[in-house]
Amino acid sequence: MSDIFREVDEDIRHERFKRLWDRFGPWVIGVAVLIVLITAGYRGWQYWETSQAAATGDRFVAAISLADDGKHEEAIAALGEIEADGSGAYPVLATFRIATEKAASGDVTGAVAAYDAINSRPNVPALVGDLARLRAAILLTDSASVEELTSRIGDLADTGNPWRHNAREILGFAAFRADDLTAARTYFTEIVDDQESGQGAQSRAQVMLSLIASREGQPAAADPGEG
Repeated sequence: MSDIFREVDEDIRHERFKRLWDRFGPWVIGVAVLIVLITAGYRGWQYWETSQAAATGDRFVAAISLADDGKHEEAIAALGEIEADGSGAYPVLATFRIATEKAASGDVTGAVAAYDAINSRPNVPALVGDLARLRAAILLTDSASVEELTSRIGDLADTGNPWRHNAREILGFAAFRADDLTAARTYFTEIVDDQESGQGAQSRAQVMLSLIASREGQPAAADPGEG
């Protein structure tokens, strides 16, 4: 008798499972297929992206080789193509190198424009954009006004900014060139007083503070390392 009940129970469960499968089976299969397709598509996209990045890397190395061989115009043209259609981080790297090549050839205006273009790119990390701003400001240190340089990188000189040492040095030199000794002293003193300033920056700032004191007819500032 127990065997009969067990068989009936199994038949009922089988029938219930069959009804559920008839109702939801196609959806289960569809979702499973969709997951497989999405996974395959994502892996395919990853492979394509990696391949493209590798190809762009080869093009970038070839362009740098042209520059190293003194073929600057050809290098700039090759880098320009990477800038336009390269993948990954290579377009930004190409623009940096284009700016370097233009600066080396005396085209300061073109180099500054290239650095400005990096900072204007969407989705460029802030640190990278700020580096481009600094590189442009360095090229303009001998020609731009203190006001223009302050407009470009003044915020980078603020306490806590990772680029503050470089920005303060650029602005300090510009202020010294413009004979704004008060502003120059402020920037170089901030470098000396900042415990995170590098030794090179500290030394240059001390030299500039001595020059400022000499220009003002005052005793030179003492090196904090002396005594």
